[in-house]
Amino acid sequence: MKQTYRARTAYVMAWVWIAFVAFNVYDLIARYSGKSSLVALAVLGVLTALVYAVALRPATVFTEEGLVGRNPFRTTFLPWAAIDDVTVSHSINVRHGEERVLRLWTPMSSARERARAQRRGVPKVERGRFKTEPTLSRSEQAAVEAFAGKTHADWVADQIRDRAESARRRDETAAPVRVTWAYDAIAVLAVAVVLVVASIVVA
Repeated sequence: MKQTYRARTAYVMAWVWIAFVAFNVYDLIARYSGKSSLVALAVLGVLTALVYAVALRPATVFTEEGLVGRNPFRTTFLPWAAIDDVTVSHSINVRHGEERVLRLWTPMSSARERARAQRRGVPKVERGRFKTEPTLSRSEQAAVEAFAGKTHADWVADQIRDRAESARRRDETAAPVRVTWAYDAIAVLAVAVVLVVASIVVA
């Protein structure tokens, strides 16, 4: 069963941008006015290609066989047994092989999210006679403590570590690491370049 993790805000905003571009492309085609319309299409094409590459395409995917890291222009497959270590800075860094590192583009940990996670881990000070916060059950308190100080990236990194350790305990044979070019992102960029060249020729 696949599990996919993305940068949720960037993903939603990218689809808002796609809807905006679709409306504008329809309008530019319906009211085509030569050079100016082509230049506008080229600008929209370049921006959309960048949005696709950095916001829509990146994803961290868990499969039964291993970890798939989809970055803007490459896709890397790591068998769980091939993963040596996982650390989190701004990004999730997965070490494998001879000191090689796969940096996952999503989810990332911003300074603001890190500070918010740290505040969650600080116990609240109760003042006065009356409690303003609801009393948590034992299971809810355990969940709060488990996530205290952790960002979404930390949580995903923990899941990667757990799966890698499980694969090593089962003595799974590590399949080859596969790195392939992201032909979809390259195709989108190629279309954008064609639009730019066409606008320059017409100009």
